[in-house]
Amino acid sequence: MIKKKFGDRIRKLRLKSNLSQEKFALLIDMDRTYLTSVENGKRNISLENIAKIANGFNITIEELFKGM
Repeated sequence: MIKKKFGDRIRKLRLKSNLSQEKFALLIDMDRTYLTSVENGKRNISLENIAKIANGFNITIEELFKGM
């Protein structure tokens, strides 16, 4: 359940930023298929990748988890 909520949060922020999965994945140096599986709640993502995602949105890790 937490993985799905986290994925939904990432998708919401990505769409708010007007970025496709492909463009955002390139921006943060992550494979698009990996990002897709994170957004779909199918990955137990590492802290390093959480940091990459937060940095890609120019927010803190704390802000990334807000609203979950």
